[in-house]
Amino acid sequence: MKQILITGGAGFIGSHLADELLGKGYRIRVLDNLSSQVHGPDRKVPPYLNPEVDLIVEDIRNADAVRKALRGVDAVYHLVAIVGVGQSMYELARYTSVNNYGTAILLEALIEQPVERLVVASSMSVYGEGLYQGPDGSTHSNIERTLDQLRRNDWELHGPKGDLLKPVATPEWKTPSLESLYALSKYDQERMCLMIGRAYNIPTVGMRFFNAFGPNQALSNPYTGVLAIFASRLLNNKAPLIFEDGQQLRDFVSVHDVARACRLAMEVPQAAGKVFNVGSGSQYTVSEIARKMAQVLGKRIEPEITGKYRVGDIRHCFPDIAQARNVLGYAPEVGLEDGLVDLAAWLDGQIAFDRSSEMREELASRGLVVG
Repeated sequence: MKQILITGGAGFIGSHLADELLGKGYRIRVLDNLSSQVHGPDRKVPPYLNPEVDLIVEDIRNADAVRKALRGVDAVYHLVAIVGVGQSMYELARYTSVNNYGTAILLEALIEQPVERLVVASSMSVYGEGLYQGPDGSTHSNIERTLDQLRRNDWELHGPKGDLLKPVATPEWKTPSLESLYALSKYDQERMCLMIGRAYNIPTVGMRFFNAFGPNQALSNPYTGVLAIFASRLLNNKAPLIFEDGQQLRDFVSVHDVARACRLAMEVPQAAGKVFNVGSGSQYTVSEIARKMAQVLGKRIEPEITGKYRVGDIRHCFPDIAQARNVLGYAPEVGLEDGLVDLAAWLDGQIAFDRSSEMREELASRGLVVG
């Protein structure tokens, strides 16, 4: 029976991954500092964490704790990261310390105590804008919106001649375009792990998660996934706040599918050295998602479209998941509607402290909200 270490395993995705692996007969150890931003000021062990997990409450930057956690371990999932595009643009030192330096500490320990497989959590944020296609069929992969354009509420992407571009599914080969410090730190995590894994013969896999949702999300963290933020607002009978015009296209993937993809990344030999998009293969507008979330919660509350732009945000990005299908044998099993019902069932009885207005005011005070 193999021993697996999950860094950040007491969090949203990590807890589901622990359940997935325990169900397949693996032994699970978790290293997690129970961050107050995720777990509340008391930093209590979350009730959803499987009691079979061997939990070590320590910081990823504590080298001695990391070496101790690696003893007897056969494979590692590195999920530790502070998450949040907006917050990363003003808490630079904290994000860089945990995400970048913490990864370096782990990798130094792995050089001394190598494992059979290292799987690192990356993010859709590394792409910046997704892939686009021009009216003539041309591909555009590194384009951005100007500040002047955004101030005019011209939200869409245009080609060199001013033609409106059409968003298409983004494959792993698209060149990264890093629009926030969070995106930069996630790309660093991914590349550091693949680089050191290759140098020291530690088979490594990168997993670029798109918008995961489901039970166990941190409802009171305003920098977490958009569906958790919407749910927090709705549970407090407030309208979900949406930047721009709400027509941004995103992929929303059930956390159960994400956990399954992560297990396959460890088990499939051909995955080593590769990076995979992990999504549902479908796309929806952000405003459509807000309305669907309200519907499953039985709330007749329309989203509030702010018409404002948040620095670091992108317009459209949704994944091409062909490589995950072909190499990992990954196939999404939970549709959006079923996933929302699953989330709503878990939300029943949950307490959510809505802090999204606080987040928006914080960003605005720093000039990070335009419009």
